Amino acid sequence: MRTPLSRHAARASRPLVALTTLSVLAAALVATGSAAAAPAYVAACAGQKGVTVVVDFTKLGGKVKTACDPGNPATGLAALTGAGFSYTFVPRQPGFVCTIDKKPNPCNGAPTTAYWSYWHAKPHGKWVYSKTGAGSYNPAPGTVEGWAFGAKHAPRIPPP
Repeated sequence: MRTPLSRHAARASRPLVALTTLSVLAAALVATGSAAAAPAYVAACAGQKGVTVVVDFTKLGGKVKTACDPGNPATGLAALTGAGFSYTFVPRQPGFVCTIDKKPNPCNGAPTTAYWSYWHAKPHGKWVYSKTGAGSYNPAPGTVEGWAFGAKHAPRIPPP
């Protein structure tokens, strides 16, 4: 049989149990990196701030994703990661992008017929194939960087 004191103690402990549960869930998210690892993929940058990044996954069975690096990235690779995308280089060929967001999987070695081509544009302009590698190119704020898988095929959407 419960006494009035035990009912009061049970009611008083409910908020503590709820708070503890929330704390454990938050700690699990931080520990696994799930919340922090979610890619941006939101939209193009607004105005002349940041660099918009477009990645065309359509030749790999995916979609075109657009995201914004809100900062002033020093390189095209920095813009790619600043917009929430990950990349790897071709093994034993540093500087040559093989995968973006783990696609293709596995890395195909980037032959001349199937590689990540790199593009630049002004907003609402035309894509221009990059003559410089993404690790050396410094995109200006307010511009658009494009990546498309294939052989010199620009992203399927116009620069946002």
